[in-house]
Amino acid sequence: MRGWIYTVGIVWLAALAPGAEPVKKLQAPEKGLYLGAYLDGGDAEDKVSREAIDAYDKRVGKSQAIIAFSSFWGRQNFPRKQADLVSGYGAIPLIYWSPWDEPYMQDRGPDRFSLLNIIAGKWDDYIDRWADEAKAFGKPLLVSWGLEMNGTWFPWSGCFYGGDKKAKNGSGYIAAELYKKCYRHVVARVRVRGAENIQWVFHANDYSSPWEDWNLMKEYYPGGDVVDWLGMSVYGKQFRDNKWVSFRDCIDYAYEDLGKLDPDKPMLLAEIGVGEFPESGSKPDWVRDALRDLPREFSRIKGAVFWNERWENADGTYSNLRMWSSPESMKAFREGVKNPLWLSRPVWR
Repeated sequence: MRGWIYTVGIVWLAALAPGAEPVKKLQAPEKGLYLGAYLDGGDAEDKVSREAIDAYDKRVGKSQAIIAFSSFWGRQNFPRKQADLVSGYGAIPLIYWSPWDEPYMQDRGPDRFSLLNIIAGKWDDYIDRWADEAKAFGKPLLVSWGLEMNGTWFPWSGCFYGGDKKAKNGSGYIAAELYKKCYRHVVARVRVRGAENIQWVFHANDYSSPWEDWNLMKEYYPGGDVVDWLGMSVYGKQFRDNKWVSFRDCIDYAYEDLGKLDPDKPMLLAEIGVGEFPESGSKPDWVRDALRDLPREFSRIKGAVFWNERWENADGTYSNLRMWSSPESMKAFREGVKNPLWLSRPVWR
C-alpha cells in the first residue's frame, strides 16, 4: 500500500512540476453536443485513415469532433498511429478498449482475457504498457473499457459470469461485482502509470439483454471516482428479423436510466445508428428525429458517435448503417447536422 501511495505521489508531483504543461481534457459544452463518427474499421475495428475521414466529412457536410475506433486486447498494443491521425485531424479519439481475443466473434464465452484473469493480474504488464504509451501520446483521449457489458454478445458480458447469482457477502450480483472490480482494477493501474490525459467512459447498452434485475446498467456502474462520462449505445433496427423501433422508443427510458447513475456526469452516445430497412420503417425519419431531438430535449447528452458501417450477415442479408445507405437517409443526415448545436470540433479545458 505504501508503495502505491508513493507512486501516486510522484506522478502527482510530476504533473505539478515547474514547466509542466497542464493536461488537456475534453470540455462538456454548455450548449449543443459533439458530432462524432465510427468509420468502417474492419474486423478489428481499428482501421483509420485521413482519406476516409475527409471523404466522410465531404459526404455529410461537416467535420467531426470525435472519431472512434477499437483497441482489442488481442492486438497487444496501444493504437498510437490511429490516435495520432485523429488528433492531427483535430478530433478527440474515442477508443473502445475491449478485452477480446481472436477470432473477434460475438456470442461466445470468455477467452484468455477473462475478467477473472484480469483481476488476478495476469495482464497487468499489458495494461501498464498500454498506459505508458497512452501517457507518451500525451493528447486528450476518451476510453471506453469493456463496453455493452449488459448484453450477451461480448466475452465479458455478465451472462457469462454467474448472471443472477448473488455474491455471498450480499453486496450484489456476482457478475456485476466482478465487472466493477475489473473496471476499477484497469483504471487504477492506468492512473498509477500517470496517463492523466485519459477520460474514462462507462459504456452500457441502452436496453439490457436479457432485461433482468441482475443485468440492468445500474448494477455494473463502477463508481464516479473512476468514470468521467456516462456512455451508452443506442441502436434502432440492425438486422432483418429485428422489430422496427423509433428513435424515441430507443432513448427515452434509457436516457433516464443512464442519468440516474450519476447526476453530475456528462453523457455520451458512444455509439448510435440504424439500418436501412424500408419494408419495416423509415431510416430517414429515425435519423431526422435523432438529430433534431438530441440537442433540443436531451440536455445532458454532450456527444454522439454515429456508427457508419455496412456488413454481410450469416444468412446472406446485409445490415447497412452507413449515412448514405439511401439518398433519403443521406439528405436527412446532412440537413440535421447543419444545426449549429451539432459541434464539429472539440473544446478543451
